[in-house]
Amino acid sequence: MLIFIASLGSGLIAGLFFAFSAFVMKALQRLSPEQGISAMQSINSAVLNRLFFTVFMGTSLVCIILVIISLLNWQEPNAIYIFASSLFYLLGSLLVTAVCNVPLNDALANIIATDAESLALWEDYYLKWTAWNHVRTISSLVSLALFVFVLWRI
Repeated sequence: MLIFIASLGSGLIAGLFFAFSAFVMKALQRLSPEQGISAMQSINSAVLNRLFFTVFMGTSLVCIILVIISLLNWQEPNAIYIFASSLFYLLGSLLVTAVCNVPLNDALANIIATDAESLALWEDYYLKWTAWNHVRTISSLVSLALFVFVLWRI
């Protein structure tokens, strides 16, 4: 059951991150810097809600539990896949979000979109945030694929 929950969670998060990598950030980049900054500030505020946190952090908690279970049952054939899948999510999604994307979001939240120096920050933000989001997308997708592989083997 935990593997099924982790696969659903990592899949939902992979889809969310994919949308940003595939078109949301590109759409924001097409706007004027002031509009792009304001829109991203609004998105960053709106994402801080119970539903997102339940999926994002709930999946992280399930993955932590699965890491422990896989280490305690290392002799089992699927343990390595469960361990790897959980680590892909925890390192590539949770850790990258906390260490890379959130600090960028915090810096963006503290600027005024209409200030002249905001243009340079927006360009830097866009490039770095999008690159790290690609990492989160791929990591969450790999996590999903490995969890599905385990479910297929059971």
